[in-house]
Amino acid sequence: MSTFFTDLLHIVQSPYIALIFFTALVFDFINGFHDAANSIATVVGTRVLRPFQAVCWAAWWNLAAALIGGVHVADAVAKWVRADYVTVEVIFAGLLGAIVWNLITWYGGLPSSSSHALLGGFGGAAIVHAGKWSGVLYTAKVLSTVEFIVIAPLIGLVLGLLFVFIVMWTFRKVSPIKIDRWFRWSQLVSSAAFSLGHGMNDAQKTMGIIAALLYASIWKAQQAAFAAGKVEFPFWIVLVCNLAISLGTMAGGWRIVKTMGMRITKLRPYDGACAELAAATSLFASTAMGIPVSTTHTITGAIIGVGAVHRLSAVRWGVARRVVWAWVLTIPCSALVAAAVYWLIAMLTHS
Repeated sequence: MSTFFTDLLHIVQSPYIALIFFTALVFDFINGFHDAANSIATVVGTRVLRPFQAVCWAAWWNLAAALIGGVHVADAVAKWVRADYVTVEVIFAGLLGAIVWNLITWYGGLPSSSSHALLGGFGGAAIVHAGKWSGVLYTAKVLSTVEFIVIAPLIGLVLGLLFVFIVMWTFRKVSPIKIDRWFRWSQLVSSAAFSLGHGMNDAQKTMGIIAALLYASIWKAQQAAFAAGKVEFPFWIVLVCNLAISLGTMAGGWRIVKTMGMRITKLRPYDGACAELAAATSLFASTAMGIPVSTTHTITGAIIGVGAVHRLSAVRWGVARRVVWAWVLTIPCSALVAAAVYWLIAMLTHS
């Protein structure tokens, strides 16, 4: 596999490839920007950290994930579409579809999934290019990703319920003031764990897209290996993607922070710590299995879980319902946008 400087030289020599590569990094940045709320909402909602302090803390752990995250999720994303239908136009259209949907949901303050937006966009463009549904490679990993639209928030909810119940039982004879004081510090650890899990899982999705782009363009000598299912990820791709997502996290998505940290349910420090720990546990497990899950779905389920353990009325179910609708619509809507973009690109390139 070629080196960073060799790859960079080939990328800049082709303005079209350079544009798509830059678009992938823009998506990664927007992913961090959009999902900053996932990493910091609870720690801000409980007032353990101020917003700027929280995004700096989260961004650092997003970047640190480059050293320990592995590439199992990236490998799954790169293989989401059948290798013979992976073209630079399909990748470009998929990225644009995901970016547009992310911006729409950000503007509406809805914590939708950047992961599913990317996969929906990539798949939608590939299906139009192929002219048939088999453009997407329906492997067990692809089906698991779709299943985890439901499973991920349920895992977060159940673990959140379990952890907060354990805390309440363990500290039942301790005054609430002391509990808050202790868990204000523990939330720094739990938010770091969640941000690390976010960097490990979400940055890898862009790694997979960039690898697919390079195999379709400048790594043509390795296309046979790619078609056979062998995907390599030089460390420079890992580092650049984690850097982009961490910078996006630094920019913050304040509209969604308000929804996640303050509008779904009222959070106390131990609630926030339990929600983050529940979501982080789920993210570490799914990353190890190579399943590209939604950090948004996971943390939202955990927040609902810790709120519901006190009483069901503590959760604002109207807000939660809007969030769930955003989850359901993400893959088909981003796929439709990407399909329209691919059709437009095809019209322009063939005119």
